[in-house]
Amino acid sequence: MANIKSAIKRVETNNNKRANNQSQKSDMRTHIKRVEKLVEANDAENAKAALQTTMKHIDKAVQKGIIHKNNGDRQKSHLAKKVNNLGA
Repeated sequence: MANIKSAIKRVETNNNKRANNQSQKSDMRTHIKRVEKLVEANDAENAKAALQTTMKHIDKAVQKGIIHKNNGDRQKSHLAKKVNNLGA
């Protein structure tokens, strides 16, 4: 455990940021799973609506540095492909 006052503050700050990042990442994953579940149920309308909010969550995670840009782009691409194949 840190003994110096500034180190103690940094530990607390890092723990708070980590908890916030984990929360946002978990929320993003939940939205992704929601879209995938709608795709499995062949619910095209709701899947498209859910895809829009999911993309916003993914973009926000990329913007805040929670996930890498390429990872976010890949996830959005896979989800969009799944939703677009419902219409075909």
